[in-house]
Amino acid sequence: MDVLSDVIAIMRSGRPRSARVAWHGPWGQRFPSVPGSAGFQVVLQGSCWLIPPTGDPVALGVGDVVFFPHGHGYGLADSPAASLAEPACDPMEDAELFVSDLVGRSGPVTVTLCGGYQLDPARAHPLLRDLPEVIHLPARVGRHPELRAAVDLLGAEVDRPGLGADTLVLALLDMLLVYILRAWFADRPAGSQAAGWSAALADPAVNAALHAIHQDPARPWTVQTLADRARLSRAAFSKRFTALAGQPPLTYLTWWRLAVAARMLRESDAQLGEVATRVGYTSEFAFANAFKREYGLAPGRYRRQGGEAVSASTAT
Repeated sequence: MDVLSDVIAIMRSGRPRSARVAWHGPWGQRFPSVPGSAGFQVVLQGSCWLIPPTGDPVALGVGDVVFFPHGHGYGLADSPAASLAEPACDPMEDAELFVSDLVGRSGPVTVTLCGGYQLDPARAHPLLRDLPEVIHLPARVGRHPELRAAVDLLGAEVDRPGLGADTLVLALLDMLLVYILRAWFADRPAGSQAAGWSAALADPAVNAALHAIHQDPARPWTVQTLADRARLSRAAFSKRFTALAGQPPLTYLTWWRLAVAARMLRESDAQLGEVATRVGYTSEFAFANAFKREYGLAPGRYRRQGGEAVSASTAT
C-alpha cells in the first residue's frame, strides 16, 4: 500500500457520515468543533460564505470543496454578516450514513453536501497533523477531475439513493477523502518552501524510504538499508529524513510498526506472537514492552478493551 492509503486506514474509525442540505435564504449555520473527526463541505448549488473561527470570511461557489482535517468549528452563511444558528443537521451525530435536510421555505437556495470522518486522536499520524486548519479547493475548469467526479457521484447518490446506496456512499466518502488530500498535495506551489510531511512525500529520497517501511515493516531495517533505498549516504539520508519527517528514520519505523500492530489487535484474532513477528519483533516480550510504552497498555489488554487506549507517546 502507498503511504497515504496506510495513513487513512490506520486513523479511520467507525463509519463516515454525510448530509445534503438545501438552505433557503436568509440563513447562517454554526458547525461546532468535533474533536476526533475531520469534516468537509461541498457547494452543489448557489453560493455561500465560509466563516472561519479566525480571519476573514471566504466566498464559496459551486464546486468548491472545503476540508477541516482537525474537526475545528466554523460557520456557513448566505452573507458574511449573517448571524449563525445552532446546528440543524450534524452528520456526525446522526445514526444514518446519509441524510437530506431542508432549512427555510423561501428565498435563494444554496445546496451543500457535508460529511465527516471519525478519527482516533490516539492514532494520529503526523501527516494529517501537519495539515492546516482549513483546506479550500476552489472549483477550477480542468483541475482535479477525479475529485469533481467523486463529488458529483456522491451528491447524486445522497440526493436519490437507489439499490446498494449504503455501499456506494461508503466507497464514495472514502474516495472523496483521498482525492481531497491528493488535490491539496498537488496544489502545493512548485518550488515552495514546503515543510513537514507534504515535503517528505514530495522528496524522492525520503518518499522511497517511507514506501519501503510501509511496504515491509517487518524487515530488519537499519538507517543504512533505508539510505540505500533512498540512494543517499547514511548521514545525508538521516539528516534529510529527520528534517522533513520531524523524527529520525528508526523512530518513525518503530512508531509505524506499533501502529500496524494496534490495528491488527483491533481488527484480527491473530495471536500476539504472530502480530509481533509481522511487525518486525523477534520476541513477544520485546513487542509487548514496546507496545506498552507507546499505548500505555499491554497488547492483550489493549485488544480486550477494543483498542481504546491513550497513547503513552505520539509521533511528532
